[in-house]
Amino acid sequence: MSLTSQIMMIRPVNFNYNEETAVNNKFQQATPNADVHTLALAQFERMVSLLEKNGVDVQVIEDTRETFTPDSIFPNNWISFHEDGSVILYPMFAENRRKERRQDIIDMLSNIYEIKNTIDLTHFEHKHLFLEGTGSMVLDRHHHIAYMCASPRSSTDALYEFCKQMHYMPLIFDAVDKHGFAIYHTNVMMCIGNNFAVVCEEAIKSLDQRAQVIKSLAQTEKEIIGISLDQMEHFAGNMLQIKNKYNELLLIMSEQAYLSLNKKQLKCLEKYAQLLYSPLDVIEKNGGGSARCMMAEIFLPPKKSLI
Repeated sequence: MSLTSQIMMIRPVNFNYNEETAVNNKFQQATPNADVHTLALAQFERMVSLLEKNGVDVQVIEDTRETFTPDSIFPNNWISFHEDGSVILYPMFAENRRKERRQDIIDMLSNIYEIKNTIDLTHFEHKHLFLEGTGSMVLDRHHHIAYMCASPRSSTDALYEFCKQMHYMPLIFDAVDKHGFAIYHTNVMMCIGNNFAVVCEEAIKSLDQRAQVIKSLAQTEKEIIGISLDQMEHFAGNMLQIKNKYNELLLIMSEQAYLSLNKKQLKCLEKYAQLLYSPLDVIEKNGGGSARCMMAEIFLPPKKSLI
């Protein structure tokens, strides 16, 4: 499994409940009578500190006040970085989230990493089709499989174009929460690590589709660690496995996610990585995303002069 120790995170300047995304993100709940941004910023800084203390290279980018971007803390939805030097820009459902895309960030990273190709999928927005990066897709980068639960934020047409450009195989299924609402992003119900996969199988109602997902994971030699719908609602599917500069394996999640797991699940996960967790409840409640959503993995090759 391809893992990285290079992470990009965006320090927010105006984090808040986003009404434009709440129409199909059922994880969001506004916190009334609270300074949501200040509380979220403190949680952001605590997570960055946790990663850095454990040997992860975090590129912290400052958000801009020039535009209103309440969800800028979730950069993995608008951009992804790949080992062949490709940068991909994604079509976003909410108009105010499209403002998160910033060329200056790509220019800054190009001073550190080799960027050989930019693939722009944002034209799908004109057709009202969307693919919100590694939120919509959970990538098995080693086997080049893109898992995706279809939703208003995750279009099959856009996925096919990603797969064509990046030589991935699509695996598409439908998934719903306990109320029957389509799960907006695959990465809240599924995480793929080097030798394991965390999956909320209950969310995949079609037995044929469920069997297809399980078969694919088994064929790629993943131990499947199942989570319940309730655990999914506590963001137990929203994890990311990375490595640190010492090549030690880490699994990043929120405190809420960690506390929702039982002893057997924790024991299984601890076979594959050191578990790191941080309190993110304000970000989770108002933004509807968790630890994995806050990290954009950088797989770009470093500039030769920096090696």
